[in-house]
Amino acid sequence: MLGPILAREWMVAPRRVRFYLQRIIFVIVLFSLMCTAWALLAGIQQVRNLGDLSRFGVFVFQIVVPLELVVTMFLATIQSASSVSQEKDRRTLILLLLTRLSSSEIVLGKLASCLIGILNLVLASLPLLLLIALLGGVSIAQVMAATAIVVVTAMWCGALSNLIAFWREKTFQTLAISLLAIVGWLVFSEAIAAGSLSAIDPQWALVLSPLRALFFICQPISEGTIFGSGRMVACLYCGLGLLATTVFSMIAVARLRVWNPSRQLRPQAPEPDEQYDVGEQLPSEGNQHITEGAKSWKVRAPRKMWDNPVLWREMCTWAYGRKLLVIRLAYVALFLAAVIAIYWSIASGEALQRSRLADELIPLTARILVPFYVISFVMINALAVNSITNERDGQALDLLLATQISPAQFLMGKLVGVLYVTKEMVILPLLLTAYLWTQGGVTTENLVFLLCGLLVFDVFAAMLGIHCGMIYSQSRTAIGTSMGTLFFLFLGIVTCMMIMLSFRGSFARQLPPFLAIILGGGTGLFVALGSRNPSPAIALAAFGLPFLTFFAITSFILRNQELTVFSVLVTAYGFATLAMIIPALSEFDFEMGKSRLAEDDG
Repeated sequence: MLGPILAREWMVAPRRVRFYLQRIIFVIVLFSLMCTAWALLAGIQQVRNLGDLSRFGVFVFQIVVPLELVVTMFLATIQSASSVSQEKDRRTLILLLLTRLSSSEIVLGKLASCLIGILNLVLASLPLLLLIALLGGVSIAQVMAATAIVVVTAMWCGALSNLIAFWREKTFQTLAISLLAIVGWLVFSEAIAAGSLSAIDPQWALVLSPLRALFFICQPISEGTIFGSGRMVACLYCGLGLLATTVFSMIAVARLRVWNPSRQLRPQAPEPDEQYDVGEQLPSEGNQHITEGAKSWKVRAPRKMWDNPVLWREMCTWAYGRKLLVIRLAYVALFLAAVIAIYWSIASGEALQRSRLADELIPLTARILVPFYVISFVMINALAVNSITNERDGQALDLLLATQISPAQFLMGKLVGVLYVTKEMVILPLLLTAYLWTQGGVTTENLVFLLCGLLVFDVFAAMLGIHCGMIYSQSRTAIGTSMGTLFFLFLGIVTCMMIMLSFRGSFARQLPPFLAIILGGGTGLFVALGSRNPSPAIALAAFGLPFLTFFAITSFILRNQELTVFSVLVTAYGFATLAMIIPALSEFDFEMGKSRLAEDDG
């Protein structure tokens, strides 16, 4: 049923070096977080008995397992989408349809081959979770239930992305619709948990949302629910997840040969030649009709093009497909959900309460705004990297190099064009922040800091996508590196903040335990951004970003240092943006794929 697609991946995947590097790095990162938390705990208190070890085990388990869940959700979505999109970009999906492979073998084979790497990471991290269980506070049943939730979540996220990838032709449409669909489901589940939908019991969120189900499993003492124990919650969630995976896969199998090949690729009947006298071979009535139609037909006047044709194409054509309207409507719906959430928080008075260090450091409005900001940055980054990979896959870059377009025209045309196409992702977060300011949620000074910081991050996300699209010849590698860099950057910030909020202290005391994570993050950034085209500026930006971000987080925790946080972040990410922009302004430096590396294959 799974066919030769899975068989090929099963045999080829262990031959790649990255197959082993991924699980080694993943386990090392999780173990480093565990060691960092232990170093912070040992620095502020003495571990005297088994109770202290048990509390530490629960704390680490509640950090490591959600991190693993978010990583697997992201990887399953991106890998499933990019795998099918790569087949379409290379025009090899049509060849698969011409073979004797059945629709189920193609759909399920692509899904299973993408999940091999995900299962590789989950199984590699399982011994570490069992090691945490030895500390106490966490049972073996909790570890197994959490692992099952992670695996099932990766399966239905991959199946959903697989379905959308077979449906849509453009890579950006596939990525955007997949991400918005998953985020929309999580928002819907949170609305149920908050009691916003009176017709549905809030406890149903435990079996609908993977985050809610996992957090419930991670509790040392679970409260009673309408579903019974935590084991029953995990079983119900896994059952619904497997059902969703089956439904998504069945739809993809049934519609595979209806959606593919796309209408844009199907051969059309040639138009009659104007010089060909069709009247000699047709009856007189038909001859008169065709002759009148030919005489009334006129050539459309050419559209006036700007001095920068790259910018003109981005802004005045449907370069990324007409389904962008659907993506924009979905994003606007997500924006309205954020507005409603902020309105309710203001009406209840929670948004206007000044959080104190002893109570709650992260206000409620920040927990609403930050996920919305991150989704906006990821969408901008996805379009930016696809703006380059689409040109390469369409063999347009070779033609571009033969024209009189300068590198500066191309770069600025792509950068400004991406920001224009994603103008909703740029403007709506600014409007949402301004709405919070009008309600007294933030001060005028902090409003200016937020607006300027958002614009800097927008340009950084767009330039990061363009940079990765230029230095990687394979679309799948470029998309994964670009979106993965941005995603793991924000995920690392959130994880560090969770640990630092639990062990509050000065910058000097927090720095030594986090030093290994900072160096590891800098090395990862340099490998992603500068290993193929190294420069001192990119090296400085790669190793400086984690350190300056850590300094900004510490300053934020110490409170009343908003100007310091703003200055550090704008300087760090602004310099990183310039380090990627300036070399691209002077010359075309594209990786054309003529000398493909072994690790790019597959």
